[in-house]
Amino acid sequence: MSTSTTSEQLPLSQSTPTSTPPSFSHSALGKWFSDGWITTRRNLIKIKRVPDILVFTTLQPIMFVLLFTYVYAGVIKIPGMSYAEFIMAGIFAQTVVFGSTYSGSAMAQDLKDGIIDRFRTLPMSPSAVLVGRTNGDLLINSLSMVVMMTTGLIVGWRIKSSFFEAVAAIALLLLFAYALSWVMAYLGMSVRSPEIINNVSFLVLFPLTFLSSAFVPTDTLPTPLRVFAELNPVTSLVNAARQLFGNVPANSPEPTVWTQQYPILTVLIGIGVLLLVFVPLSIRKFAQISTR
Repeated sequence: MSTSTTSEQLPLSQSTPTSTPPSFSHSALGKWFSDGWITTRRNLIKIKRVPDILVFTTLQPIMFVLLFTYVYAGVIKIPGMSYAEFIMAGIFAQTVVFGSTYSGSAMAQDLKDGIIDRFRTLPMSPSAVLVGRTNGDLLINSLSMVVMMTTGLIVGWRIKSSFFEAVAAIALLLLFAYALSWVMAYLGMSVRSPEIINNVSFLVLFPLTFLSSAFVPTDTLPTPLRVFAELNPVTSLVNAARQLFGNVPANSPEPTVWTQQYPILTVLIGIGVLLLVFVPLSIRKFAQISTR
């Protein structure tokens, strides 16, 4: 009797090798998502270890809401509505726009501390660092929105539109801030120190937010400032948020500029342009600095 074992006597799983398709977690896309989540988690843990970031992120919007609703509400009159209803969309826009600057200063700080060099030695997607950085800021801005909306409801602000329109307003504000965070990340990798990006962002974003419809109607401004405010992307963002929240002033003059006639569409186009331009630019810039 033969003692040899033939392949026919073995189970199919042992005699014939089978090829198992790679799972999603081991695919290129799955690895990219995994790397992005790891870097996002790293930024959230950093906030937990440096609670000052979270404290100032939540205190600043509360301060602005209380300041403008109680200090300036008595001297600024908006026909047909309370100043608290008018101002909230402007405070929302200002807070998320300034919140996006953290991507730039954090990237500049990581470059200064050599964190980027450590990431370069790891087998990870280069874009994952940028994705994690911008995702972290998106979550911070989301928390700020919750704090601001709660404070606004306390001081008398009300949503006068439908639930879905209000959700659309919040999503539009956060998406604009997310797109702007990619711009700031690119600038953060282009400067030599975090202090520079903080100064540059303040000089650029401060006039953009205050020379807009965020705090006063644009028709009350002098002609040169009114023209600038009407073309200001922050004005489009604020007007789009007011429209979706149902906080448009009664008897407000009909806008003559296309960007203000269709503020929601204008903001969506702006978000798309910023992402299409600065996402690849930021990834290319990160690859350049990682090979130095």
